[in-house]
Amino acid sequence: MYKITQAMTIGLFTLALSMFAAAGHHGMKKDIVDTAVAAGDFNTLVTAVKAAGLVETLKGEGPFTVFAPTDAAFAKVPTDTLNALLADKAALANVLTYHVVAG
Repeated sequence: MYKITQAMTIGLFTLALSMFAAAGHHGMKKDIVDTAVAAGDFNTLVTAVKAAGLVETLKGEGPFTVFAPTDAAFAKVPTDTLNALLADKAALANVLTYHVVAG
């Protein structure tokens, strides 16, 4: 299985992503995926969420809190390891959902 490296652990922080916490255009609430995209520092995470097929889940009924590594944290993961994880949809979904908490 894939191990979270020390660099990933250091790079983790709570991304303030809650359907109720982020106001979008015209008073609409933004979901986790839209908020991550807008933040600009979570491109790798968004790519991983898409590869794992979790976009609709994270756009669903919330609220959710995501412990999200930034692009800088992902950059410290060896490229081969990251690519292997991105190619393994089941393992990727398992790792990503481990970092999501309802509420």
